[in-house]
Amino acid sequence: MTETVALIVAAGRGHRAGGELPKQYRPLAGQSLLRRSCAVFLNHPRVDAVCAVIHPDDASLYAESTAGLDMLPPVHGGATRQESCRNGLESLMALAPRRVLIHDAARPFVDEATIDRVLDALTDGPGAIAAVAVIDTLKKAASDMRIDGTVEREGLWRAQTPQGFRYADILEAHRKLAPQSLTDDAAVAEAAGLPVVLTQGNEDNFKLTTEDDFTRAERMLGVGDIRVGSGFDVHRFDDGNSVTLCGIEIKYDKTLAGHSDADVGLHAITDALLGAIGEGDIGSHFPPSQAQWRGADSSLFLRHATELVRQRGGEIRHLDVTLICEGPKIGPHRDAMRARVAAIAGIGIDRVSVKATTTEGLGFTGRGEGIAAQATATVRL
Repeated sequence: MTETVALIVAAGRGHRAGGELPKQYRPLAGQSLLRRSCAVFLNHPRVDAVCAVIHPDDASLYAESTAGLDMLPPVHGGATRQESCRNGLESLMALAPRRVLIHDAARPFVDEATIDRVLDALTDGPGAIAAVAVIDTLKKAASDMRIDGTVEREGLWRAQTPQGFRYADILEAHRKLAPQSLTDDAAVAEAAGLPVVLTQGNEDNFKLTTEDDFTRAERMLGVGDIRVGSGFDVHRFDDGNSVTLCGIEIKYDKTLAGHSDADVGLHAITDALLGAIGEGDIGSHFPPSQAQWRGADSSLFLRHATELVRQRGGEIRHLDVTLICEGPKIGPHRDAMRARVAAIAGIGIDRVSVKATTTEGLGFTGRGEGIAAQATATVRL
């Protein structure tokens, strides 16, 4: 006899999360929710087989999503979740498992320990589900969204999946209650008179339903909307005794001419950040026609671009700038430049790179007529 089969329910349409694909097939860091959920159970040492319940129209999506996984043949779902689960349970008759775990495909972060706790609880009873206690104050709302009372949270839990049952018991319950449309399998078991116990779930085992849920999931996996922007700037030399590069003043026999302090390095980095988030360039935010920016410290520009990234919920992952000049020598000031850029942008110095090169005497930089800078910014939104 097969001990335990996991039934992954993936027959819904799930378009509330946006996009053209049903959410269970949407990629999350390169893998669909369905594949991630199936893989957890396939890799669990106490699960013998995994079967997915899918929508009849999703055969090709399913095949692509589960390619290479050792799955049982998929089963077509029904008009309701309850009908889909019953179809899945009926398909396991030949295996006659002792236990079945029913799990939502849209919960890809279920962990091994949660599965173990559900299975352990089935030793002493016919049903057990993963759940987390309600810790927030609950309010009841009237039709106009005014508070209509506070709900006592003592004893309240939020149901998760997997929900585990003795196979014969839950199959009989589903058959008995087939005309109804209950929201989860624990409700089916309860309505059939089967005792179901709560086991400790995991807050990370949340159900992905909306676009915000996908954003949260991507952050958990350390990914997101990765943007890369580029920046380029040039300033000519003028008479003077110092230049400012990447926020550091360097003694030199010339200076750089420009409306602000002509910090070609910070200008290129600023443009790279603005480009990464589609916000134009320095000139559109700080027009040189406005006298207030004459001689301005270019750190103001970089701070502004950094704040725009933050307002988008973004994070600066890396800044890389190359200074192109015959002089001054950049090497002795490289670390100070990195530290200054990091401080302005509010990131670690390990996320900043400052390099220098020459053009082997070619062009205006090779002739010592000015300095150019090229920058790249990597941003995660």
